[in-house]
Parts: sequence; structure tokens; C-alpha cells
Amino acid sequence: MERRTFLGSSLLAYWPANKVRLGVIGSGSRGTFVMGVFQKDLALEVGAISDVYEPNLERALSLAKGAKAYRDYRDLLADKSIDAVLIATPEHWHHRMILDALAAGKDVYVEKPLCRTPEEGRELIEAEKKTKQIIQVGMQRRSYDLYQEARGVVAAGTLGKVRMVRSWWLNNHITAVPATKLDGKLDWEAWQGPAERRPFDANRFRAWRFYQDYGGGIVADQGAHVFDGIQMIMGAGFVKAVTASALTPLRAGVDQPECVVVSAEYPEGFLGVFTVNYAAMKYQSRNDQLNQADGDKARLDIGRESFRVLPAGDEEKPILERKSARGFGWATDLHVQNFLECVRTRQRPTAPMALGAQAALVVQLANRSLREGRRIENTTF
Repeated sequence: MERRTFLGSSLLAYWPANKVRLGVIGSGSRGTFVMGVFQKDLALEVGAISDVYEPNLERALSLAKGAKAYRDYRDLLADKSIDAVLIATPEHWHHRMILDALAAGKDVYVEKPLCRTPEEGRELIEAEKKTKQIIQVGMQRRSYDLYQEARGVVAAGTLGKVRMVRSWWLNNHITAVPATKLDGKLDWEAWQGPAERRPFDANRFRAWRFYQDYGGGIVADQGAHVFDGIQMIMGAGFVKAVTASALTPLRAGVDQPECVVVSAEYPEGFLGVFTVNYAAMKYQSRNDQLNQADGDKARLDIGRESFRVLPAGDEEKPILERKSARGFGWATDLHVQNFLECVRTRQRPTAPMALGAQAALVVQLANRSLREGRRIENTTF
């Protein structure tokens, strides 16, 4: 049989048994990007898209030919042909949409942070226990081979005793011009959803991460990734207590700070320190998001693209170096692949609900520490 004929017949045989029809809820820039990663799977079809902002919906539909359009996500969930959903809305919608998706019998891939409060996290963990659905939180470091190998290095005792992990994330959003109008129709009431009602404000829609009504600020948006990576590498459980400090917001009109330092205490006996500064110079991607695990025998430096293990007394000569063959962008591909494999096999994914709640809890307590000006203990988990 010719190769082309063989491959064609193989794909036809593969498609019916493994086909997954995906619904996309929230088709902004991140939603459409991750949807595109899903579409790399030959046995996946994007069957429906829901968004309350017409330009986002129209753009996503142009990238998923034949998909149905829904203005209300609940109508998408009622579509019996949809097997799984990608939820890529602002944070204030995650909790409600996940619960509704599970009630509708859909598997769920949801962007991080998982939720906005410790209580929501606990409710979602309990919901996962009561369902047979697959839930993957979009914390792609969990599926990234670079981070998986680094976790093995720490577990093997190569670093000795680690008492502190230091991390940072730098960028610059200070010069961003506030949005004053939108390019198309937005259902503002539907977009606000469970949040406190506010008069229409284009900048709240465009820069929602910097408003506490909809998210936990940039410290939550990026900190959920960083603390999940720290917890993964260190094999840590739920945080014990958190202390945070910050500058007042530098951008006009927003209420969430751009410059924050978070210190997280873990019952395993180490501190995780995260510094986020969105009033800094912007680094090249390969040099950004450095994490340093300080052991008494060696130090692990891990970033987006590579890691090095530096021995005590001669930290100029690494005893181990690894570089990702395909780069950090491939981590999302691996994470989506893991989710789809679990949808088909019903195995546990790499980032289930409990790990999503665990990462979100750190930044939730950090924001409470900023509001109350004190150290906050974990009393929920």
C-alpha cells in the first residue's frame, strides 16, 4: 500500500474512536492561542465557541470553521455534542463556569489562576471528588519536561537541604495607555457576571487583571505559575503562611499593584520568595522568570528554557546543565496533549483541581496580606 493511502486510512480509522469535540468559552488572545494548540490534534474538532465580545467571537470562529456560535456559555454547555471545554475567561468567572461545566458532564481545561478565594478552591476540590470528569488547570510547567527533570534533581538530594527558593518575573506595563473605547459590541452585564456591578469602562475590560473585581492583579496572574513551579520542584503541599508587600499602583485608574514581593512559608521547611515587577525593563524570554533553589550543597537555577546545577564553592562550573529542545512554548503543547490523553483514557492529568487550588491559594493569601498589612496563615486547607 502506498504511504499516502496508508496514512489516510489510518487517520480515518483513528478518528471515530478518539474524536473529541471541544467547546471554547472565552476567545480572547489566550483563548484563541490555546484553541490553536488543541487544533493540532488530528482527532479534535472545535465544535462551539462562546464569547460576549463580538470581535473575539468572530475572530475565533474564523479560526474554527464550522463551529457553532454561542453568546451565553450555558447554551454551549447544553450542547450534547461537546465533550470538553476550554475556559479562558477572566478569573472572576472560573469558579462558576467550572461547576456548571462539571454539572453538564464536560471535561474541563481551565486557565489559571483556578479561582479567586480559598473557599472557591475548596469547593472546586470537593466538586472534583464527586465527578468522573477530567479537569486540567493551565499550569503548563507540570507537563514541561524541563521542570519534570528539575524536580528529579531536587528529589535526588543533589542540592542538599533547600531552605529557600528565590524567583522573579520582570516586565513593563507602566506606559500602557488606558483603553477608552472598544472596537465592537460587548455584553457588559454578561461580562461582569458574578462581579460587583460597575458602569461600563473599556479599560476594565481590556486591563481586567489590574482590577480586584475580576482578578488578583499581576501578582496572582504570574504568581500562580511561579508558585506552582516552586511547589512542583520542591514536592511541596499547601502553603503554611504568606507575607507580602507592594508599592501602590503606578498606572492610572487601576487598583492592583505592579511591584510586589511575596514570601511563602511551607511546612516542608523552606521559603518561596517571589518578586514581580511590571515597572522594570522587559527581559528576553529566555532570561525571564528565573527560579533559584538554594541548597547547602548546590544551587538549581531554572528559567523558561534551561536549568543549571551549580556546586557549592565553584558556582562558575555547573555540574549539570539542561536546555529544552523545543523551548518554553512547547510546554503548552505538552499540557494540552496530556489533557487530551486523559480525556481519552480517563487517567489523572498532570495539573488537577487540587494543584490548581494549591497554587492559587498562595497568591490569594498574598493579596489578603497586602490588604491587611500582616502575615496571613492558611486556615482553609
